Amino acid sequence: MDDTIQYELKKNLTQKVAFGAVTLFSVAIVGILVVILSFIIIKGVGVINWEFLSTAPTDGMTKGGIFPAIVGTFYLILGSALFAFPVGIMSGIYMNEYAPKGFVLRFIRTMTNNLSGIPSIVFGLFGMAFFVKQLNFGTSIVAGSLTLGLLCLPLIIRTTEEALKAIPDSYREGSRALGATKLQTLFRVILPMGMPNIVTGLILSVGRVSGETAPILFTCAAFFLPQLPTGIFDQVMALPYHLYVIATSGGDLEAQRPIAYGTALVLIILVLLINLLATVVRRYFAKKLK
Repeated sequence: MDDTIQYELKKNLTQKVAFGAVTLFSVAIVGILVVILSFIIIKGVGVINWEFLSTAPTDGMTKGGIFPAIVGTFYLILGSALFAFPVGIMSGIYMNEYAPKGFVLRFIRTMTNNLSGIPSIVFGLFGMAFFVKQLNFGTSIVAGSLTLGLLCLPLIIRTTEEALKAIPDSYREGSRALGATKLQTLFRVILPMGMPNIVTGLILSVGRVSGETAPILFTCAAFFLPQLPTGIFDQVMALPYHLYVIATSGGDLEAQRPIAYGTALVLIILVLLINLLATVVRRYFAKKLK
């Protein structure tokens, strides 16, 4: 009896210690995030106004705004989405619904997982060597968009595959038993059910590429470009690279520092809005399925 009591006391103590450690680490992580966000907000909120958001940089980027960088960031997001979304979704559908189970499928999954762990600067170097040099796109929006599309492609593929994998096979079998073809089953049953998770993955991939600096550093980003691009083969300013430039180089870093904090705050708000959009869209599709 005493051994049982001692065992229960030891188990309860272990659980309390483990729970306390997890709680402590969680609070510490949230605290660090709050400190970082508070620092950026305090330093950058005073800079943000309509002029800052709607004008181009002036006086060696010590004055003016970040409008070309905002527009350029949206161009790159749109370009990467146009490439990565259809390719990633179709790849995920093929891997889960059509690819024969075996070595080839396991190999593709392994390579996809490995691609998601490759540093973004490697994608940037590949984009420079292939899109900029080999295909002669030059440093342009199309080269940067394709590079960013490759960067987020593994996330879209895995998200789509996992979303479809979570749907029980009984739905597929029931649809086929009612006379539907495999393609009809896919578009009328499987994809609508997996859409919340698929769309969430798509939007989160957009959030990732919106803050990447290394891939656009070699493929499309311009140091200073006050006018807006007129075509997909033009260079473009972007918020991540603009932040890097004004924070590390220039003739007057002290004058540029407030603009750097303002740019950082705008970029953080953009990423937060994208993540919020993912949550809202996921809930919307989840309600439609009920």
